[in-house]
Amino acid sequence: MEASASIHSGIGKNSAGTELSVSGMTCNNCARHVTEAIQDVAGVQSASVSLQQSRASVRWNSAGAKNVSAILAAVAQAGYNAKETFPEKLDGSESQPSRWPWSLLLGLTVTAVLMAGEWGFHLTMTPWFQWHAFALAGVVQVFAGAQFYRGAWRQLKIGSSNMDTLVALGSTIAFGYSTWALLSGAGGHLYFMEAAAIISLISAGHWIEARVSDRASGALKSLLNLAPQTARRLQNIAPVQPKQFDLRSFKPAAAVQTREVEVPVSELKIGDHVALRPGDRVPVDGIAVEGESAVDEAMLTGESIPTNKKSGSELFAGTMNLNGQLVLRVTATGEATALAHIIAAVQCAQTSRANIQRLGDRISNVFVPVIIGIALAAGIFWAIHSGAEKALVIASGILIVACPCAMGLATPAAIMAAANTAARRGILIRDGVALEKAGHITAVIFDKTGTLTMGKPVLAETLAVQGPKSYVQSLAAALAHFSTHPISQAIAKISTEQIKFSDWKEIRGYGVEANLQPSTANPQPPIAKMRLGSLNWVRETGVDLAAGEKFIAELSAQGATIVALASANSLLGLFAVRDELKPNAAQVVARLQRQDLKTFLLTGDNALTAASIAKQVGIMTENVHAEVRPEQKVEFVKQLQAQGERVAFVGDGINDAPALTQADLGIAVSRASDVAREAADIILLKSEIEAVPEALGLARATLRTIKQNLFWAFFYNALGVPLAACGIISPIFCAAAMGFSDLIVIGNALRLLRWRQK
Repeated sequence: MEASASIHSGIGKNSAGTELSVSGMTCNNCARHVTEAIQDVAGVQSASVSLQQSRASVRWNSAGAKNVSAILAAVAQAGYNAKETFPEKLDGSESQPSRWPWSLLLGLTVTAVLMAGEWGFHLTMTPWFQWHAFALAGVVQVFAGAQFYRGAWRQLKIGSSNMDTLVALGSTIAFGYSTWALLSGAGGHLYFMEAAAIISLISAGHWIEARVSDRASGALKSLLNLAPQTARRLQNIAPVQPKQFDLRSFKPAAAVQTREVEVPVSELKIGDHVALRPGDRVPVDGIAVEGESAVDEAMLTGESIPTNKKSGSELFAGTMNLNGQLVLRVTATGEATALAHIIAAVQCAQTSRANIQRLGDRISNVFVPVIIGIALAAGIFWAIHSGAEKALVIASGILIVACPCAMGLATPAAIMAAANTAARRGILIRDGVALEKAGHITAVIFDKTGTLTMGKPVLAETLAVQGPKSYVQSLAAALAHFSTHPISQAIAKISTEQIKFSDWKEIRGYGVEANLQPSTANPQPPIAKMRLGSLNWVRETGVDLAAGEKFIAELSAQGATIVALASANSLLGLFAVRDELKPNAAQVVARLQRQDLKTFLLTGDNALTAASIAKQVGIMTENVHAEVRPEQKVEFVKQLQAQGERVAFVGDGINDAPALTQADLGIAVSRASDVAREAADIILLKSEIEAVPEALGLARATLRTIKQNLFWAFFYNALGVPLAACGIISPIFCAAAMGFSDLIVIGNALRLLRWRQK
């Protein structure tokens, strides 16, 4: 669960987050328990816990939801201590020194000395060596074992137990028995070396686990370091004056002069102007108002080709200005930036739980008490048959080998690695549940406009049925002017003539309508209800489309969308709007079909156009559903779900929110500025849909990895406990095996960082 807790460079004083210092965490399972405790507090949007830095970063749904005392209480209830700190005291490069390296150095040094004495020089039964072993092992118990004892005590105080409980018990049994035997003169083999080795090997496992887990958070750390901490704000150094002439010199008044002042990003406000030089990273979101340059947005969107930016272009925090000078007008700061939304989404995904994890959680919750019972029963059995010494060694081995750390890491490690792999490719996954759902998808439904097509339609042809063509176009353009739908915007561009309408409204999935008002060109026309929209809608209002049937058939067969303009019950004209297919749409559909996924096209367009588009991309005719309204899309999704299909809906996130929500998995083909949309489970930060099969393939690989991890974790415990109970493996080997099982689980999860679509 390693992740930096401070998004210092992008948020600063505007942050609505809370930083906590957390003590008592000894492993990634502890970090997971703290995360879950924080996320269960009302008002918390997401939480990210750093084991190495002993910190937690909390984001709230709103400023009013902030309840730090509730979080502190929840963390205490989970058995850990927390206190609030402040972001300005933290530096992204800071990291509290971990005690694991020091514990490991001390433990391994002592263990090596004791092993050399016992195995190399055969001093096991020599009194002076036994007393030295007692002293050295005692130092390890007190200093290196302190973290385990503190963790076990905290859990005991709240009536719970965890991995620290088993380690503390196992090591204490070995050390305690040996101390009693030494002080009482009972003789026999002493287990000081084993007690030190248990602490040392498990410390080594935790240290390696933390180092290896750190790799899985690479994309998040890269995101955290994207936005700079300072910016060059432009400030006026001369008063702003209107253009005027000096009557004595007949020269214009002096122009406003500006200077660059380097300021912390946290001081930037909306409306400020920021200078960007070649090589600068964009500090906040904004609009370019001067200059022209290429900008690298790869880390934000996964798009490797730089994007040309000029006046009016959107710029996003964390992107790199490459070769020109730009002036940016700030439009968003702090947590309102696209980068902050992306970081929050990645953190939420990393720290979330999948449903499959509940199986491991349920077992882990009862595992420790069961193992203690097994160790006690085995100890009694061996005490009766072989004496107390053998019984204590067997019980110690059982307690150590049964630590359920690998079980707890099986799911989170895979989710963390997958979330980072996806983020590097411009794919945002909401949480572990979304990732799990994506791995079970059987059918994929595509919207047309903006999903399979470019989403930038242009007017191809116009048919004027009544009146001059120019007037028909002017009416349609004026009627479409206020609509944000891509097709309406394409029609709105064909004329700038001002025509007055009243009672204008847009009917989602149908079109727009308004009442035409009298004008100088038509001084006394009757007020008429004008409609511009889909053929099906216009036909339902009683308009006869017979006059345009040939036009509709020919242009629809070419893949154009036909829009009708009507006045009352009369057809005035038809408009053919073309929207080009995305270059790789057919390959994407083919890749999904090779994954044995059923593909569907659902669109509000007419049947002929839908059939033409489906034919071009390779979707079967029977899987094409045209002239479907937004609410009908939801019903179609429900129908497929009722047939046993697990449905993914791919839409542009604008008019498809109901269908995205109803689907088992909602995938929004979006832009970086739209990442805050709540309807989708997966958001593609670039408009290319090649990421759809990639996201689904990654999800399947992740689900497969989780199942493998759970299998190996269960198999390890199922095999290790009986072997330890039978005395086949020693406590030292049990400690090494426990650490090795953690590495197997984490290493298997890290393979997802190198995952590639076949």
